[in-house]
Amino acid sequence: MIRVAVVDDQTLVRQGIIGLLTLSDSVTVCGEGADGDDALALVAAGGIDVLLLDLRMPRRDGIAVLEELGTRGLTLPVLVLTTFDDDDLVLRALRAGARGYLLKDVTLEQLVAAITLLAGGGTLLQPGLSDRLFRAAQRDRPAVTGLDRPEPLTPRELDVLRLVAAGYSNAEISGALHLAPGTVKNYLSAVFVKLGVRDRTRAVLRALDLGLLETV
Repeated sequence: MIRVAVVDDQTLVRQGIIGLLTLSDSVTVCGEGADGDDALALVAAGGIDVLLLDLRMPRRDGIAVLEELGTRGLTLPVLVLTTFDDDDLVLRALRAGARGYLLKDVTLEQLVAAITLLAGGGTLLQPGLSDRLFRAAQRDRPAVTGLDRPEPLTPRELDVLRLVAAGYSNAEISGALHLAPGTVKNYLSAVFVKLGVRDRTRAVLRALDLGLLETV
């Protein structure tokens, strides 16, 4: 069973998420909280595999929680649950270390799939997120113009990266580009090395910062 903690200041929303998760045979809720301080206390207590975190909360918001986790060197997978009007916050959350992003109105199947993915070491970019991240990154462009340029990506590596940004899984990329699954993994590994990142989410963020996905 994957152990999950749910932190959201809206009681009905939090209870609704917990109620959904109790219907799953693969996830168990081991804690809940109403703000960022609660989140840090839950993480400190241990026994959590994935933290479900709201961004807008009193006392200490989700961004501050992620930054504090990073300061403490804690790499617990964090799945951000928010709404589409939080573009800038989502971008900041991903940069601060969140491993995934979902809307609060997802189905149980989507939520459990996301939790399972993060618990297994994966990252989640919801389809359609890339456009919103791109617009936010464009607004931030003056702040990132000084980034070192990486080794150029090949046309095929860019094809793979664009599909990652669009929310495609490796299997879907394999089918779309008519490549073997192992070849897709190899391309992704090369992209990670060139961009100096460790996962899909940060690869997309880094590419957006560098202007590599402006035609997506």
